[in-house]
Amino acid sequence: MTDTKRYERSDFQTDQEVRWCPGCGDYTILASVQSFLASLDIDREKHVFVSGIGCSSRFPYYVNTYGMHTVHGRAPAIATGVAAANPDLTVWVITGDGDGLSIGGNHLIHALRRNVNLNIILFNNQIYGLTKGQYSPTSEVGKMTKTSPMGSIDRPFNPVSLALGAEATFVARTIDMDRNHTIAMLDAMHNNVGAGFLEIYQNCNVFNDKAFLDLTDKSTRDQNRIWLEDGQPVIFGEDDEYGVQVDADGARIVEVADVGHDNIHVHDASAPNPSAAFALSRISQGPYGPTPLGVFRDVETSDYGHDLERQVAAAQETKGPGDLAKLVRSRGTWTVEA
Repeated sequence: MTDTKRYERSDFQTDQEVRWCPGCGDYTILASVQSFLASLDIDREKHVFVSGIGCSSRFPYYVNTYGMHTVHGRAPAIATGVAAANPDLTVWVITGDGDGLSIGGNHLIHALRRNVNLNIILFNNQIYGLTKGQYSPTSEVGKMTKTSPMGSIDRPFNPVSLALGAEATFVARTIDMDRNHTIAMLDAMHNNVGAGFLEIYQNCNVFNDKAFLDLTDKSTRDQNRIWLEDGQPVIFGEDDEYGVQVDADGARIVEVADVGHDNIHVHDASAPNPSAAFALSRISQGPYGPTPLGVFRDVETSDYGHDLERQVAAAQETKGPGDLAKLVRSRGTWTVEA
């Protein structure tokens, strides 16, 4: 017998006033996540949301589950502890392009490298919103902000490329305003055991409005959204007139009529080697022009939490359960034997 039951979205809403700017893309993401959680047969008490600092990091207040609003950039580290201590929990990390890729960049890449069983959602609005409009690690070169009045000279991170370089077992990208696609990406990430990374292009209508216009405006979106579907040729355009080829030199956009349909790259999200997925991620540097959306990588391998459990169990089997209190009260040094 189980206490698991079906939920409505309202079951994952809290009594806290949602305090984002009117029109912020975070509202749509929150609604998508709450709707997705309601579709799962998982007790609310089995979810934990961990966030850092930033607009997106208010998230745990607004989701009726366990949650922790932690310190700047350290959400992946704290979430690693939660997931390692209890691998049966579903642990979500909520972060932004500033929190996750600046002060928290080191924690992020190592959580991905270790393959900790986390669902990491990075809200990318290409700006520091909470501190009122400074350029961020994903702001484009030339971005004029309060901290770059003559235009940013920093080259931005490509978050998907970064996650693939760290060999996260799941990497995807979506857009805040496309709720159906966002929910589909959340579902795919949740089904992957290991380090999942979902970048969401999120509009900050106060400090960086219309940053994703190429992908959201009705007049341009069909020409610029490259939908990645596993096992399908990578084609796009209003009439599927464009395609993508991938070779040793990377990925490039071609006209299907020029090269033939059979010479278009067929996407394989489950490929063990992430090279082709990385090449696809390099098609765009930010949401300008044709940009891949969907699942880049989805592979299965052992995750950190369960590997740690097995290691501890093996040690206890050969050496006994141990006595932490005795160890703490012992001399200042001790010998560790293999």
